[in-house]
Amino acid sequence: RNIRPIALGRKNWLFAGSLAAGQLMTNITSLLATARANGINPEQWLREILAVLPTWKYNELDKLLPIRSIQKTECEKTQPR
Repeated sequence: RNIRPIALGRKNWLFAGSLAAGQLMTNITSLLATARANGINPEQWLREILAVLPTWKYNELDKLLPIRSIQKTECEKTQPR
């Protein structure tokens, strides 16, 4: 059951328009799957990322990854207030 969305997406990727567009679509799908696998709401995460992306520093893009969101949340929980 978990593989079904990937199999359905594979047929859609045939019509991405170009190789670069297909690669971009797979990257986005991977990020959303990573967010989902880490218990993050993918839609909410994507909204937050798209809101801050225009002003974000290019050399700090890795801080926007879903796994970093989990690490940041865990650190905030362990910090004394």
